[in-house]
Amino acid sequence: MIGLKFSLLSIVSLLTVVIEASSDDDTVYCNSTIGACPDDKPCCSQYGVCGSGVYCLGGCNPRYSYNLSACMPMPICKDSQTVFNNYSSQVKNQYTYLGDAEANDWIYEGTIADYDDENALLLTMPQYSDGAVLSSTRYMWYGKVSARMKSSHLGGVVTAFIMFSSVQDEIDYEFIGDNLTNVQTNYYFEGDLNWTHSSNISTSDTFDNYHVYEIDWKEDHLDWIVDGKIGRTLYKNHTYNSSTGQYDYPQTPARVQLSIWPGGLNTSSYWTKLWAGGEINWTAPDIEDPGYYYATVQSVNITCYDPPSGTKQNGSRAYRYVNSKNFTQAGVAITNDTTVMGSLDDSGFNPENGKSSSSSSSSSSTSSRSFTTQSRASKSSSKGSSETSAQSGQTTGTSSSSQQTGFVQNMKSTSASAGGSSSSSGGAGSLDINANGLMHAFVVIAGAVLALV
Repeated sequence: MIGLKFSLLSIVSLLTVVIEASSDDDTVYCNSTIGACPDDKPCCSQYGVCGSGVYCLGGCNPRYSYNLSACMPMPICKDSQTVFNNYSSQVKNQYTYLGDAEANDWIYEGTIADYDDENALLLTMPQYSDGAVLSSTRYMWYGKVSARMKSSHLGGVVTAFIMFSSVQDEIDYEFIGDNLTNVQTNYYFEGDLNWTHSSNISTSDTFDNYHVYEIDWKEDHLDWIVDGKIGRTLYKNHTYNSSTGQYDYPQTPARVQLSIWPGGLNTSSYWTKLWAGGEINWTAPDIEDPGYYYATVQSVNITCYDPPSGTKQNGSRAYRYVNSKNFTQAGVAITNDTTVMGSLDDSGFNPENGKSSSSSSSSSSTSSRSFTTQSRASKSSSKGSSETSAQSGQTTGTSSSSQQTGFVQNMKSTSASAGGSSSSSGGAGSLDINANGLMHAFVVIAGAVLALV
């Protein structure tokens, strides 16, 4: 198994060459293999694609952007309590969001719906779709976050509740639809592929019952807590990497993200479907009524902790990476830089137009860049009194991201990354890799080998 890890790196490098050679569009990729973005598309998105606008906001990876100034500063943590009662109209479409965290606490991609019977928000996955993602607009740099929620269910359907940073530090809860009495926990450091970190916490049925899942993230240790009981603890001093001389511990500002996604597509590898609980049944009763698979989120509470001692502070508005050679917590500063752009053509280089009206700028620039949204009434059913959908206008079919292991956060086919190590466990491209336990290693290796033969 150890030997396979090294051979995988060669496979990914070869596939990178193949994809680059066959690409017939103007998509520019960014990762450790290809390098950083050019100045005309300066921002490396969470999914390893270069661009401006939304690419420069949540998840913009400073490591592979044109330089440290390309990504917009990250809105600083603020204590909050969100009850998702009749809340869908207050969630901003990801493709029209310009960085104003004062006006928008949450953004979404995919389809969401209010569930009046339980005063909750549904993250929905209609037939043959890629599901939905709900993301906080503010980042948390150590703190406690809790979600009162119910997972989805049935084989091939995956629900997730995670913390995810711009340099791909990650803290996970994942729920597999055919294993409703266990929740998987995991963590990653800077997107490093390590499949030995996964561990389960036992609980009662996660689809039928609300549970409170907490992440208590401190500088020296991390607790996963279910219904007030600590299920797992990770100590930072246990993550020391003698090869690099650093601690492989999540330590950079991260967003809260919740999602539902299809792990069991018929196009997924055997191992992916095995991990996800089998192939999805797209004609299951849920698809008939209410018309989709769904996860239910009732509330999210965020409590911010103080930043690490010694943090450089020149303000109180935003986090920013300030050291191109160090993307650990030591390379993060707190500033008064604006987090708002004026239009979807902007980046961290020219954010001053963000002082104008976000709504008017969003409307005009969205049209010019072919990003579209739609709102529609849901099927008549007991779940989802209203339903709202947000997709990129660039979508051209099923996203390759839905074939990956881990938390899938991207819905756009244009996000497919051409190899490299900038990928997240829930990232986007068909070669973006990371894992949840030893099974995920099989998933990635098997998929890569099959692609070559």
